[in-house]
Parts: sequence; structure tokens; C-alpha cells
Amino acid sequence: MCEDATGQGVTFAEVTTSPLWRGYDALDEAIEAANASNVLLGVCGSIEEHPHSLAVVDRDATLGLGDFSHVEVLFLFHLVDVDRVCTGARHPRGREDWPLTGILAQRARDRPNRLGSTVCAILDVGPRFVDVSGLDAVVGTPVLDVKPYMTGFGPCGLVTEPRWATDLMDGYW
Repeated sequence: MCEDATGQGVTFAEVTTSPLWRGYDALDEAIEAANASNVLLGVCGSIEEHPHSLAVVDRDATLGLGDFSHVEVLFLFHLVDVDRVCTGARHPRGREDWPLTGILAQRARDRPNRLGSTVCAILDVGPRFVDVSGLDAVVGTPVLDVKPYMTGFGPCGLVTEPRWATDLMDGYW
């Protein structure tokens, strides 16, 4: 139970969603298997309609998306075992030389709701698909939403991060 702005209690129900699309990439299965424990490093990929989606989008749902240079892709880390989800703190990437850090201060896949997001460059857009570069997901990843990246929704002011985060991303893509 949480309080709303009036101080009244608000009960949140469980949220159920269905993937809109699923992600694909241009790598072959051997490379995918080699990287499955990590990421598919900056590959070009396609996000296409999921054949079993209950949340079907119309053919014109991507109309105008090609006017943007980037999209934010929200997805489910579907390969993470729910019993291995981290709800506290750990060393990023298991590196003891990096500080013990809460899971909400990391972008790790084994987070409480197993949700991920990546800002990708748009390569092409068509009815029910978006081709992107930099999709940080594996083949078949359930894509929950695709949103245009707008600078007005980007951070205001100086962005800062700890040194370990900079080191983690060095050579990532």
C-alpha cells in the first residue's frame, strides 16, 4: 500500500502485459550463443511484430517514427531465471574491484522486474517493424514498447556517473 498525493492509501494490482514485438539481430546462432551470457554487442537488428502478441498494433503504428533518429526500446530480460534475480546489492559484473552497488544503481539484467531499455539508432522503419543499430538484447527478446527518443525527455543539466560505470562501458559497443 502506498499513499497518493492526498495521503489516501492506494493499492497497486499486479501488472500484466504482452510483448508487442520481438527483437532480432544480424548475427548467426554461433555468435549469439557465445554472447548469450552477456550482450550482442552493438549489432544491427530488427524489431518485428511478435506472432503471439495479445497487444497487436495496427500497420500504421510506426507512421512518423522514421522522422526520428533514435528509439528507446523497452524489453524483458526473458532468459533471466526469476530465482536468480538480485533484490539488494552486489558488485557490478561480479567484479570485486568495483564497489558493492545496489541493483537499482546498475543496468544489470537480473533486476527485480527484469526490465531493460536501450536507446538505438533507427536504420529503417516500415509497417510493424523497426530496424535499429545498438539493440542490447538477444534474439527473440520480448519487446514491450518502442518510443521515439526526444531530446526534451533527455536529462537536464550535467550527467554524472561513478568511475566503475565508465570502466564498464569502455569497449562495450
